[in-house]
Amino acid sequence: MPLTPAAPRTRLSPQAEAVDHLDPERWAEANRLLIRKALAEFAHERLLTPEELGHGRYVVRSDDGLTRYRFDARVFALDHWGVDADSITRHRDGTELPLNALEFFTELRGALGLSEKVLPVYLEEISSTLSGTCFKLAKPHVCAADLATAGFQEIETGMTEGHPCFVANNGRLGFGVHEYLSYAPETASPVRLIWLAARRDRAAFTAGEGLEYESFLRAELGRETLDRFDAVLRAQDLDPADYLLIPAHPWQWWNKLSVTFAAEVAGRRLVCLGEGDDEYLAQQSIRTFFNASAPAKHYVKTALSVINMGFMRGLSAAYMKATPAINDWLYGLVRSDEVLKATGLGIIRERAAVGYRHLEYEAATDRYSPYRKMLAALWRESPVPGLGEGEQLATMASLLHTDRAGASFAGALMDRSGLAPAEWLRRYLRAYLTPLLHCFYAYDLVFMPHGENVIMVLKDGVVDRVLFKDIAEEIAVMDPTAVLPPEVERIRVDVPEDRKLLSILTDVFDCFFRFLSATLVTEGRLDEDVFWRTVAECVRDYQHSMPELADKFRQYDMFAPEFALSCLNRLQLRDNEQMLDLADPAGALQLIGTLKNPIA
Repeated sequence: MPLTPAAPRTRLSPQAEAVDHLDPERWAEANRLLIRKALAEFAHERLLTPEELGHGRYVVRSDDGLTRYRFDARVFALDHWGVDADSITRHRDGTELPLNALEFFTELRGALGLSEKVLPVYLEEISSTLSGTCFKLAKPHVCAADLATAGFQEIETGMTEGHPCFVANNGRLGFGVHEYLSYAPETASPVRLIWLAARRDRAAFTAGEGLEYESFLRAELGRETLDRFDAVLRAQDLDPADYLLIPAHPWQWWNKLSVTFAAEVAGRRLVCLGEGDDEYLAQQSIRTFFNASAPAKHYVKTALSVINMGFMRGLSAAYMKATPAINDWLYGLVRSDEVLKATGLGIIRERAAVGYRHLEYEAATDRYSPYRKMLAALWRESPVPGLGEGEQLATMASLLHTDRAGASFAGALMDRSGLAPAEWLRRYLRAYLTPLLHCFYAYDLVFMPHGENVIMVLKDGVVDRVLFKDIAEEIAVMDPTAVLPPEVERIRVDVPEDRKLLSILTDVFDCFFRFLSATLVTEGRLDEDVFWRTVAECVRDYQHSMPELADKFRQYDMFAPEFALSCLNRLQLRDNEQMLDLADPAGALQLIGTLKNPIA
């Protein structure tokens, strides 16, 4: 008998098509994955205390004790909970209930410390994170082995998890669904930036050594585009010489600048020039764009007044002013240090910055206010021109990526390299961990070296060297006596002695290696003790090579038996709009007990 043809699918309206990724099956899977992460990370941060039922089976009870979440888990070093997503069940009054992430947080709001003010906003962030997961589940599956040979931006847009520690890590409050589809990195949608002309008496442009405004903008935009922008100004009887050009995120123009800065537009202190010609791709950090039309050109980082992972993601005009000088200072330090040069460390400099000052909002706010962070941008070097023959780029966050079959990107790189896993790991650690150790011990200099801030240069699947980025906003010098140029002085911070080494033990060990180790161990690549022994050997090799720093090694002991547990989700659960006091970030940390040091 002939097969009955399938009924044609009803054509969806644009409104319905925008949410086509939200279906019951994907939503159920997204909820299961998020609850798995919540159980794991909240247990790690000691917000939840799972009761062991035996044989690796655990239970967590709701605030009222009536709802029970049962699951299988393996507890790794650093109190890392490897929860089996498929094993999670939810029970109440003798009945098994479907997993529901929003109900999970309301059932455990007391244990999690969610206030009446924070809870609904946090649930909105959770809903947005779930929706993003559904979109990723709807995309065609790319296996880890194929991703390991893919291009830089294919890897960047192929990431599925986001920040490994934060449970609500894709909140992006402020984006509607059509804006999500246009601007989220996982959608890989080309974006054209909006360009504004800003009066020079309200704006400032600064550039690194050897750069000046006109030639820099000509290289980035081209003469034809600049002439077009000049014509827009002249048509309004305005002199282009009175203005500086500022790129803006399209969302920022439509949702903030065109309304909140209406007085500036009306007074022609700001003039919208329209879109540029180049197409960009949003990066994992969401407000940074890679130039897809001309990959050798600079990244552009823009202000974006959406709330994501505990902060409004604006950019301060005042901060931008010193950005190129800070980058030039660090670039000189890295180039002049033989240890850093030997590891191959590079930094991707933020070469130029521009910011606009809204004088009335400045008069009404303090320097940390989001109203002062609505219109600024910076240009960061592209890593593409520095690639050698056969070299490949990948964000370090990709090392934590696993595909839908459970295969890891890190394991796929190991396979491609042909190296034994421990040797592959040793080379990665020399490229990544050794420069962090040296900067800390030799210069009291620390980075924010999480996966999204580090770009790996790979050759045949092996990490050959790494590039650090997000320099001006994320580095700090903890030595109160260090001699710094005046324009670099703002990176000096006052950190209590007992918290200084957390810049490595928390940021690297707990917030990255904890996940990488569990991923590789679960996949059967190597044993847990081999992973941490290899890390310990990297630390010892560095220390043996620098006997002149022996006193510092004793003062800040990488092999101490334990270190303070610093909890990121606790910060977000307490205040998900500004989780740190920017005037005293170290003082705002949530330190809850200690972790056993796996290399002790």
